[in-house]
Amino acid sequence: MQEVRVITPATVANVVCGFDCLGFALTEPFDEMTLRRTDDPGIRIINRDEFGLPTKPEENVTGVVAAAALKRAGTDFGLEIEITKHIMPGSGIGSSSASAAGAAVAVNRLLGDKFSKLELVDLAMEGEKLASGSRHADNVAPCIFGGFTLVRSTEPLDVVTLEFPPLWATIIHPQIEIKTAEARAILPKDVPLNTAVKQWGNVGSLVAGLAKGDYGLIARSLEDLIVEPVRKSLIPKFDEVKEASLSAGALGGGISGSGPSIFMLSEGAATAEKVKIEMRSVYSRTDIEFNMYVSELASSGARSL
Repeated sequence: MQEVRVITPATVANVVCGFDCLGFALTEPFDEMTLRRTDDPGIRIINRDEFGLPTKPEENVTGVVAAAALKRAGTDFGLEIEITKHIMPGSGIGSSSASAAGAAVAVNRLLGDKFSKLELVDLAMEGEKLASGSRHADNVAPCIFGGFTLVRSTEPLDVVTLEFPPLWATIIHPQIEIKTAEARAILPKDVPLNTAVKQWGNVGSLVAGLAKGDYGLIARSLEDLIVEPVRKSLIPKFDEVKEASLSAGALGGGISGSGPSIFMLSEGAATAEKVKIEMRSVYSRTDIEFNMYVSELASSGARSL
């Protein structure tokens, strides 16, 4: 195979109570990427979007992951990588993860599917390290596996795929910047034991609710006692958006990743659209520009076409 085209989905990480371990994939938006083997050594990156991301391979998530995959496979053929991003960088819905996962999946196809999905997640984590400074997997895991995932451990890497019923996500992305370092810096260094116990209970019952298709249990479990109370101050109108969404019938939701996007889960498409109307109503009364998405949760992750 000399050329492969892949699409990689946006993802929501943390999922309210599952900080750094839970995540799910969306059907849209998604990024597109084409990789071609070349006779010339090295990696060349071509951006087909307006975001102005680095084209030096060592400074681009895609280039770093592609190089790591080639090195691990013991080969060094040249690559031309053509990227069209539809997931806005800094949106909180896995833009860097989509680039990292796409590179891992595409190079793997060119290599004849040499790596397992778990190995692809491990490779994609190298891109996350470049983007955020840490090898986290809560976005790249669902981006590669699809569906709902739980990262039980990163050392050694252990990813659990979760059963889940039909769910729709409504997402609003206010056009503000939240630096990951700032979002991390305000997190509590210590958590009272009784608070931690309640949070563990929410994670466990959310996983159970997903497996049983119990929407009521899912709704009761979408509660964050640790991260959201401090991070929501970085996102204008967060409480108002959440309250309006719940009144419209959403099961629950919160901050997507470290923000600024806010997501809400619903049982069906009709409710998700009602939630979209309420979210839009809140932000339309501000001078903040925003993007919105309504998407069913995706059962598949990054894939070649």
